[in-house]
Amino acid sequence: MSTLPPAVWPGADGQPVSCREKLKVLAENHAEVRQALQDTFEDAVLMGVDEAAMRRILAELVDGLASPRRRA
Repeated sequence: MSTLPPAVWPGADGQPVSCREKLKVLAENHAEVRQALQDTFEDAVLMGVDEAAMRRILAELVDGLASPRRRA
């Protein structure tokens, strides 16, 4: 598993995002969320939460994120 941002960020239209400013923001957001998830995961495991269960909990958190495109 890579901790680097994806080489290509696929757009909603299937084409890669190519705007440099957007790519910069996406890379910064990736680094920030990766660190926050890593810290959360480590804290939980060190406090006795089962590692596999914590991975499931974090995956469920991501799966439950609301899309800004579906808001009305």
